[in-house]
Amino acid sequence: MILGTLSSLTSSGLPSAWVNALTLALSARPQEKAPGHYALQGDDVFMNVMQFATQRPEQKKAELHEQYIDIQLLLAGEERILFGTEGSARECEEKHVAEDYQLCRHIEEEQSLVLKPGMFVVFMPGEPHKPGCVVGTTEEIKKVVVKVRASLLSA
Repeated sequence: MILGTLSSLTSSGLPSAWVNALTLALSARPQEKAPGHYALQGDDVFMNVMQFATQRPEQKKAELHEQYIDIQLLLAGEERILFGTEGSARECEEKHVAEDYQLCRHIEEEQSLVLKPGMFVVFMPGEPHKPGCVVGTTEEIKKVVVKVRASLLSA
C-alpha cells in the first residue's frame, strides 16, 4: 500500500506506469463523468468512476485483486479504507477471475487510513482492502479507481 497526494505526484517516486495511468485518468476529467467504466489504454489501463454513500465497515467485505493494481483517488467527500498486507485476507469467497476480484470477510491485523479529496492510495495485487467506509457519518463520495495491469511493471 502506498499513500500520496496529487499535489506531490511528480515527486512521488512512483513507477512511471502509475504516474502515466493517473495522468491519463485525470486528463479524462473523471470528476465530470457519470459513474461507469472508461478505457484509457485498452485492457491495460482503465478507470472506474464511482459515486456512492459510505457505509459502516461491518456492512462491507474486503476485496483482493490478482491481475491489476488499484489506484484509488478520492474526488469528493471523505472515505475510510481498511486494509492489510499481502496474505492477511481471511474467510475469502470464490475468485471471480474474469473480473479480477475476490471478496473476503476479514483482514488479519487490519489497518485504517482516511482519504480526502486529492489523495490517492495504491493497492498491489494480493493486498486486501475495504474501501468506502464511513469516517464520521455516512456521506456521498465520488472517486475514481484506476486499474493498471500488474505485468506493466515488469515490461
